[in-house]
Amino acid sequence: MALLHSFESSGNFLFKYRGQIPIILFLAAIPVVFFTDYSVFNYDSRKWLTAFAIVVSILGFWVRFYTIGTTPKGTSGRNTQEQVAEVLNSTGIYSMVRHPLYLGNYLIWIGIVLYTFNFWFFLCVSLAYWLYYERIMFAEERFLERKFGQAYLDWSMTAPAFVPAFGQFRKSEVSFSLKAVLRREYSGFLATVIGFIFIDVLREYFSTGDLYMDDLHLWILLFSVTITLVLRTLKRGTKILNEEDRS
Repeated sequence: MALLHSFESSGNFLFKYRGQIPIILFLAAIPVVFFTDYSVFNYDSRKWLTAFAIVVSILGFWVRFYTIGTTPKGTSGRNTQEQVAEVLNSTGIYSMVRHPLYLGNYLIWIGIVLYTFNFWFFLCVSLAYWLYYERIMFAEERFLERKFGQAYLDWSMTAPAFVPAFGQFRKSEVSFSLKAVLRREYSGFLATVIGFIFIDVLREYFSTGDLYMDDLHLWILLFSVTITLVLRTLKRGTKILNEEDRS
């Protein structure tokens, strides 16, 4: 098999299972937290590192929210079986970067990784993420090139693959839909909250031997679960969040 076809084939395979990455990160975090020496961090450094990690994840959600809220039906979905694109997105965030959802995912996950306070874990996850998603992005772009031809090639020559070119921003042709965000992003929000709390619980367990969750974490988790259940119920049991022109 030619290398070109090998890359595309492996990218399509990895595309189907990209949703399993958070599970791998959770498992990898266990030994990382166990072997990290947290005694070298004082109160102030912990506070600032924590704030930075949370801000990075929030930025990732902002990227995902804006992307999903301004894209039409048939694109940027959670489909796993095959590539889907009824139109070529080239305005809004897609005027700055070709793969904004993957950029958003990286920022969300790397925020949790940074919360381990382990620099080597950050480097390893960043490298692994790039190697994994490079194949997926390659397969997606081959699909888009075949479907949209020269229009795709012209757009790809101006919009970077992963690092946004902020100076190229053009307003989205599709208005922002809060319903689309609420309908599609609740599970990722809950997984991120669980990720941060998971790191804290691990740290406490490895330092004291007690499996403990403080009141603040408990209330945040209960709030997140409640929001998730409400939105999931609205999505599956009602038509409140439905929109004809959105995925």
